[in-house]
Amino acid sequence: MGEENAKASYSSLGPVDKKKGGFTASSFIFVLLALDNMGFVANMVSMVLYFMYVMKFDLAHSANTVTNFMGSTFLLSLIGGFISDTYLSRFTTCLIFGTVEILALVLMTIQAYSKDLHPKPSCMSSCVEGRIAFMLYASLCLLALGSGGVRGALPALGADQFNRKEEAKSLATFFNGLMLSSTIGATIGVTAIVYVSINAAWYWGFFISTIATFVGFAVFAIGKPFYRLQIPGDSPIIRIVQVIVVAIKNRRLPQPGSPQELYEISEKESNYSEEKIAHTDQFRFLDKAAILGKDTKPQQWVVCTVTQVEEVKVLTRMLPILFSTIIMNTCLAQLQTFSVQQGNAMNRHLGSFEVPAPSVPVIPLLFMSILIPIYEFFFVPFARKITNHPSGITQLQRVGVGLVLSAISMAVAGIVEVKRKNQVHKDIKISLFWLSFQYAIFGIADMFTLVGLLEFFYKEAPAGMKSLSTSFTWLSLSFGYFLSSIFVDVINAVTKRIAPSKQGWLHGIDINENNVHLFYWFLAILSCINFANYLYWASWYKYKTDEPASKIQLKPLNQIPLINGDPSTQDSVIKTKI
Repeated sequence: MGEENAKASYSSLGPVDKKKGGFTASSFIFVLLALDNMGFVANMVSMVLYFMYVMKFDLAHSANTVTNFMGSTFLLSLIGGFISDTYLSRFTTCLIFGTVEILALVLMTIQAYSKDLHPKPSCMSSCVEGRIAFMLYASLCLLALGSGGVRGALPALGADQFNRKEEAKSLATFFNGLMLSSTIGATIGVTAIVYVSINAAWYWGFFISTIATFVGFAVFAIGKPFYRLQIPGDSPIIRIVQVIVVAIKNRRLPQPGSPQELYEISEKESNYSEEKIAHTDQFRFLDKAAILGKDTKPQQWVVCTVTQVEEVKVLTRMLPILFSTIIMNTCLAQLQTFSVQQGNAMNRHLGSFEVPAPSVPVIPLLFMSILIPIYEFFFVPFARKITNHPSGITQLQRVGVGLVLSAISMAVAGIVEVKRKNQVHKDIKISLFWLSFQYAIFGIADMFTLVGLLEFFYKEAPAGMKSLSTSFTWLSLSFGYFLSSIFVDVINAVTKRIAPSKQGWLHGIDINENNVHLFYWFLAILSCINFANYLYWASWYKYKTDEPASKIQLKPLNQIPLINGDPSTQDSVIKTKI
């Protein structure tokens, strides 16, 4: 590779145009999020009933299909993040995956409309096979790929509009606006679209979702002249692998006594748009990747720069935070599966109006629609005066509040389920709105945690890994949904062996005959243990932005190739003080 590749080795924003970016550009993104989330959340909360009553799945199979679908969606966000960091701009990435998402919704609409693509009404089990199975799973796979890819690139594109230190406060406001627009769209989805799906026809719900998503991406595309677009750089995955491989190759070399001995190139030579990352003492074994051996020319897979090594250190420090939020997202999965099934077995009448069970999440969404502006315009300015932090409180403090509330939500869910079953035994159905307690508490938890994680992963990420790092938020959601499926299967298998009735906690299709409340309490206890684990790692974590700026003193070397092997450039050593 030549000098041009070296200059593009970081994903960077193009020349700053004051007429571009800011809230003018992000307003188009907010519109897309609201319209896209209308259908996405509506399908997320109602699909468990679609699988049960249209596709003839049993209770556990329906719940696991939804959680596996959601897990796959958020896992595939890594692809969107990777592509937008490496090959395409975030704007182009969103449009491509948005097209796939719209295609998937069209296929789901067709299947919901065509009776020939439904199992026979008389079928009781293993009904989805042949062309019916192909259509169902093909559309679900495409929807997961499209939705996941968009979510992997879109938050970072929006944050790029505020990607400078002097706009730190605006960046925090953007992420709160991101959450608010998503919440408003979801509120419309779980009321209007869910009502149409259940009371009119499922295909009408999917059709409305398709139209809303199409309009959202049309508005998003119109906003292109206002966006600040980044230049894709070298593969972040390759940069990570290089550090690991070179560190292993150099494992026998003695550890340098000073960071000054480690290899680095000047900012002028690399032409990066972001400042270099200062050397840190954590994970010092990775420093061996930045040791330039005697009589050795600096080339790829031979030596890495200090900045490249520090990129890997930053991502490594993030991993415990990522893993500490998985249990919370496992709890979230229950509110979209078993809680919906709870609501379906309760009194859903509000006067003469019958409320669809999947519409219950509107309660936390309404809470969030009110609380997010209060948080942004009242709490943050007040907290900012005390803490001097641009966001009022740190991102990890926000996440911690959410983890506590998620544990409380699961405990309350178990209590409500016990009350519901006790009343069922008396031939009384309690009101659907008893579920509002667990939903409202978790809604507030999600407001804190999701925004905190998005802002944390974006701000802490190295310059060339913004999209990939932001996708870690969705990766946590993915692992949470997959873990939910594992818990359901394992707990069913274990409790079936030890229970006197020889039936698992979550057996069968009748929620009145199983023990969902025990599963909720299991998750509540697990959440408390996980919070203690999170406190340890959050205390251990050192924010990249808290590190003192490096004081760079360049010492020219002889004419030697850059790390990419271009003989036309010079190299330098950075003397770093921390």
